[in-house]
Amino acid sequence: MTIDEACVGCIINQSLKVANAIKADEALTQKLVSEVTKSSKDFSFSLTPPEVATGVYEMMSVIAEKQDLYDEVKSHSTQKALSFVPFLQYKIDNSKDKLLTAVKVAIAGNVIDLAAEVEFDLADEVEKIFDTHFNQDDFDKLKASLQEAKTLLIIGDNVGEHIFDHLFIQTLKELYPLLYISYMVRGRPIINDVTMKEAEEAGFDKLCNLVDSGVDTPGFIYDRANEESKKLFDSADLVIAKGMGNYECLSPACRTNLTYLLKVKCSVVASSLDKNIGDIVCKMV
Repeated sequence: MTIDEACVGCIINQSLKVANAIKADEALTQKLVSEVTKSSKDFSFSLTPPEVATGVYEMMSVIAEKQDLYDEVKSHSTQKALSFVPFLQYKIDNSKDKLLTAVKVAIAGNVIDLAAEVEFDLADEVEKIFDTHFNQDDFDKLKASLQEAKTLLIIGDNVGEHIFDHLFIQTLKELYPLLYISYMVRGRPIINDVTMKEAEEAGFDKLCNLVDSGVDTPGFIYDRANEESKKLFDSADLVIAKGMGNYECLSPACRTNLTYLLKVKCSVVASSLDKNIGDIVCKMV
C-alpha cells in the first residue's frame, strides 16, 4: 500500500518523537522538525509508508549524528517486555488452546510501535488481549496451514515485541516439533525495528533459524532484501508477517499462504483493512 495524505503529518510528528528519544536540545529539535517538514513536500505518493520513512530517518540520523536513534528506547522496551514473560508463559501453559493464546501474545507485543499514529499501553493490552476477539479472524485457516507446513517464516517487527515473538515460537516448536521455523529481522537499525543485535541478545539464534533480511526499511520490501531472504520468502510453506510496517510493504500480497498478525494503530491501515484503530487482525491470503 502507498502513502496517504494522513501519512505526511504522522511522519513529520515522528521527528518530535526522535527529538524526545535522543533528549535533543531546543536547537536540534527545531532543526529535526524543520528538515523533516521541508522534505515532506517531496514525498512520493507512489511509495509505501516504510519506504518514505526510511529516507526521513536516514536524514535525521545524519542531523543528530547518531546511527541508532532509538537505541536507549529499544533497550527499555526489551526490559519492559521481559517483565511480562512469566505471566504470558503461565497463560500459554494453562491455556485450553495454546496456539490461539500464543498468537494473541504475539499480537499483544505489536503495540510496541514508536512510529504509530496512536500509542497503546502495553500493560493494558496484555491484560485484555486474551478476552479480545479478532476483528479479522482467519485463525482457523492459519491453524490448518501450520498443520500442513514443513517450513515457516516469521517476519519480525519491533523491539520488545520480539520478546513476545520468542514465546510464540517456543509454543510453535512444542506444538509442531517437525516444523522448521525461521525468524527474519531488519538489515540495520531503523526506528525501533528488531535487528540481529536484539534478536541474538534474546536468544533467537538458539531457538530457530535467525535471518538478516538485508532490508533497511521498517517493513519487509522484497526488492530490498538480500538473496537469501528472497529465496526464503519465496520457498517457505507459510509466512507470518508481524505488524503494520510489514503489512504496508506486503499489501497487496505477493504470494499465497501469507498471514498478517497485527494491531491496527493508524487510520490509513484501518482504511486499507476496513477495520478500526485498536482492532486486532489475523488475516490470511
